[in-house]
Amino acid sequence: MKLKWMALFLGTSLLLAACGGGGDDSNGTKEKTEEAPTETSSAEDIFRQSCASCHGQNLEGGAGPSLEKVGGKYSKEEIQDIIINGRGAMPNGLLTEDKAAVVAEWLAEKK
Repeated sequence: MKLKWMALFLGTSLLLAACGGGGDDSNGTKEKTEEAPTETSSAEDIFRQSCASCHGQNLEGGAGPSLEKVGGKYSKEEIQDIIINGRGAMPNGLLTEDKAAVVAEWLAEKK
């Protein structure tokens, strides 16, 4: 029985750690930990680093919804707004506006 509780605790801890967080600055607001995209940062790289743990390596979904055809449902601007402001269980502030724009443009092509 102890083994089951330990496995449950460990699994929950790993899941929460994978979804990230972000610290609070002294004003109590979330700090942005992401840097502006560099020329070597592709949308796929940004996605793998910040989004794939919930949306799957191949956009298939997981803890978050599938994004395989998200461009058929939302415009680039709507996708960018969701990335920046969050929606449902997805927290806000996971990417800077610049990186959100790069990823949103890439995802808008997925139809």
